[in-house]
Amino acid sequence: MGNCLGSSARVDATLSSHTLPASETLRIPSKTSNSSAPSTLTLPSYSGKSGSFDSIPTPRSEFEILSSPHVKSFPFSELRNATRNFRPDSLLGEGGFGYVFKGWIDEQTLTPSKPGSGMVIAVKKLKPEGFQGHKEWLTEVNYLGQLHHPNLVKLIGYCSEGDNRLLVYEFMPKGSLENHLFRRGAQPLPWATRMRVAIGAARGLAFLHDAEEQVIYRDFKASNILLDSEFNAKLSDFGLAKAGPTGDRTHVSTQVMGTHGYAAPEYIATGRLSAKSDVYSFGVVLLELLSGRRAVDKGKVGVEQNLVDWAKPYLGDKRKLFRIMDTKLEGQYPQKGAFTAANLAMQCLNPDPKVRPRMTDVLTALEDLPSPKSLKHSPSEYQASPDPARHSLKQNRSPLNMTPCASPLPTQLKSPRVR
Repeated sequence: MGNCLGSSARVDATLSSHTLPASETLRIPSKTSNSSAPSTLTLPSYSGKSGSFDSIPTPRSEFEILSSPHVKSFPFSELRNATRNFRPDSLLGEGGFGYVFKGWIDEQTLTPSKPGSGMVIAVKKLKPEGFQGHKEWLTEVNYLGQLHHPNLVKLIGYCSEGDNRLLVYEFMPKGSLENHLFRRGAQPLPWATRMRVAIGAARGLAFLHDAEEQVIYRDFKASNILLDSEFNAKLSDFGLAKAGPTGDRTHVSTQVMGTHGYAAPEYIATGRLSAKSDVYSFGVVLLELLSGRRAVDKGKVGVEQNLVDWAKPYLGDKRKLFRIMDTKLEGQYPQKGAFTAANLAMQCLNPDPKVRPRMTDVLTALEDLPSPKSLKHSPSEYQASPDPARHSLKQNRSPLNMTPCASPLPTQLKSPRVR
């Protein structure tokens, strides 16, 4: 929920049963403000009718939480019972925001049930200190309480009792995309599953961007993409979400917040945020899906530390594309489909936000890729076995469990060079 981490481990896949490596975030005062405090978030309300929104001010207390028939206000005692008093063996993980516990509730009454019976839930318990954490908690309650889509994680309820701030979500059994791509010992995702995840995530972003009152997600990354039992992708963690520009405005100006390696260069440099900032982040994640590499990997040397800088020269060349493809795919991917996806990533990563495609166009392009069924009848479409250069790439890969995550950017840092 939100990005309030230093170097401590953050459980981005808060709804899964897996703990994640550390994830550090950037909080850079934008050039449009002299204040070191985060800018005010403007939240929309959502009526549930064709994306109808009305702008409202940022909530400052639990009394400003938007009413939603789909979200329950839980008494703290019920969540304590549902998680067996927040016992250590119920802990899914912890991060800078607090802790995430596994629990069980009755599907009909939403009251606590015995472990192993009823509906499995993930309960995020916020640490009591920190204004920013509370602010992001409110933001997440209001967005996920009003927005409903198959590719957004479902918020079941919340608790605001005394100093206690908790969020209750549906449990996502397959964890985060980050775990499947980068966790040591994880079963490699086949090509078809990777594209399935990309399509689901694109649908979630397209829904947010095309709402009557646009929503900018602002923290799109592999750890915020959660997967259900069928590997359907759902966006989680709406603590940094922000209402998009209105009228003839092209962007909103805000303090730069997000995750190093995923944030768009123009946003880092100027604090100007638009839906095209999310499109850039999507391009980074698409590259992660293709390459199996993290957006930022300090365990590598030189240009290879930054995935975008390293991969860009290969994206438009069919003969060189294999150099960036994930070795764990073992060559089992369609050449044409991979090249199409790589070109799409390159468009999303264009340094000029105006030239980047809209998420609806990205979604259409992904959906037009050959389906797994058709690929079974076209073995010649698959990439040939890796050549020696490919083997050398595999040998030079740093151990995944030793790969550090993104680090905060200093306030004076300009936008990263996009080659």
